[in-house]
Amino acid sequence: MYANDLGSDVTLVGVTARSNRQKSDQDPATWMPAPAVHCRYICEWVATKHRWSLAADQAEREALLQHAAGCPNANLAVERAG
Repeated sequence: MYANDLGSDVTLVGVTARSNRQKSDQDPATWMPAPAVHCRYICEWVATKHRWSLAADQAEREALLQHAAGCPNANLAVERAG
């Protein structure tokens, strides 16, 4: 299922060990990557949530909306997992 999802290019993204430790199990309400990749991260996060029909709590949703405001030209493509 999700842990083995190789059907989407955004499910697993290579990052440094330091970034991986910093993020841990946090969502966008408590952790965001470097500003240069905020828009990509938000799009990939939301695409994965939609792909797997996952919910977002209020704090996560508010953080996503706040950060997405700085991404006026972002495109979101979602393919449902099946």
